[in-house]
Amino acid sequence: MKNLSIDGLRTLVTVVEVGGFAKAGERLGLSQPAVSLQIKRLEDMLNCKLFKKQGQRQVLNQYGELLLPLAKQMLQHNDAILQQFTSESVTGKVRLGIPSEFAARILPSIIGDFVALYPDVSLEVKSRLSKHLLSVSRQDQFDLVLALNEQTGSEPFPVFMQDQLVWVGDLSLIKDSAQVVTLVTAPEGCIYRRRAIEALQQAGIKHRVIYSNADLTGLTAALKEGLGVTVLAKSTVPNELNYQTSTKHLPELGDIGICLVKNSAESVHAVDKLAEFIALRLS
Repeated sequence: MKNLSIDGLRTLVTVVEVGGFAKAGERLGLSQPAVSLQIKRLEDMLNCKLFKKQGQRQVLNQYGELLLPLAKQMLQHNDAILQQFTSESVTGKVRLGIPSEFAARILPSIIGDFVALYPDVSLEVKSRLSKHLLSVSRQDQFDLVLALNEQTGSEPFPVFMQDQLVWVGDLSLIKDSAQVVTLVTAPEGCIYRRRAIEALQQAGIKHRVIYSNADLTGLTAALKEGLGVTVLAKSTVPNELNYQTSTKHLPELGDIGICLVKNSAESVHAVDKLAEFIALRLS
């Protein structure tokens, strides 16, 4: 009787969550060759390939898509057993604020794993623009905030990781630098929107915003229809979309800081535990 590797399944799920082998290695503390080797061993055991090439990316094929939810279930059972026998009980309520792109792309699996490990913690998750999440007037609405932060040396909101900003969408539509770049963005106040406009203005490239939506699902639909391009942090780009750091006709955008802020003056165990969990999974 063969036994599936929990490490292999966790590697598979992580590759999908973060959108690449190199990023998965960074999260798991493995080299990229080690990540590839774990995936190959899993494929050899199942006697099928799990990934296919799509542009610059490796994405799940039909067998990988079939395996993914089963792998997540097995990992949840594994982690729940460990939690039952090795970890302390954690109770309480945590109000978490996050940007919509993290809510849609990264956090569902992380939150799902956290709830499975700590079922007695009640989570209330709301999505807002980072500007609003870090606003002093709104801080009492959240116990914990995950947000974008351009002030990397800011004392109130220390950055615990950085991500690369990328152009997202059908970039082949932009054929020369004289062309007017159509932007699909979140509303005014969005850091991505401002960085896109500033980069285009500095490069002398004409642009116009033709569609605004605060929700990543709406932006994704518009991008898939070819309405324009947008800017996102690399780790939050949906698997079905293409991205590049720059092109012949689009400038580089630089990096963005990501901060994790606890708003409670006192150390609340459930808040501390969730902050630790998110930081460990994202960094």
